[in-house]
Amino acid sequence: MRKKVDRNYLEIQSLDDLVESKKPSKEFFIELIDPANFHLNKFFYKNIGKKHHWVDRLIWTDKQWTDYTGDKKVKTFILKKHEDLVGYYEIITHLDQNETEIAYFGILEEYQNQKLGSFLLTSAIKNSFSSNPDRVWVHTCSLDHKNALSNYLSRGMKIFKKETISI
Repeated sequence: MRKKVDRNYLEIQSLDDLVESKKPSKEFFIELIDPANFHLNKFFYKNIGKKHHWVDRLIWTDKQWTDYTGDKKVKTFILKKHEDLVGYYEIITHLDQNETEIAYFGILEEYQNQKLGSFLLTSAIKNSFSSNPDRVWVHTCSLDHKNALSNYLSRGMKIFKKETISI
């Protein structure tokens, strides 16, 4: 059975355009995973993605995960509450195009709907601009969390492309 999915591509071209969200409390913090640990990426991808049809990487071998997360262009940040894992994002720097992509972004289900997504997205955009790109971009679709698109728009991102695909 085929399903129609609406996909939106969004961008922000300056850190000045970012509408920041406040930190929810002292209990939460975001850290760069360095050195890379593919197990964390794989954990978040599987656990966040199971409700949003993230399937492309489910067939990856450990070597593929290691190669991907070990690439200098890829950075992974995780959101924690004390020592508990809450969410993550991956950013990819595309030097040839002088842009940064927020490749994956999400909050574990038990932490959703607590305004943590806006805090995490603020961090993702700020860290994406650390390499001084011309723009930061992301795509989201109708399979993602119901607040995903509004979160991107609320942080100052603008839609630059829309499409409907069939899966």
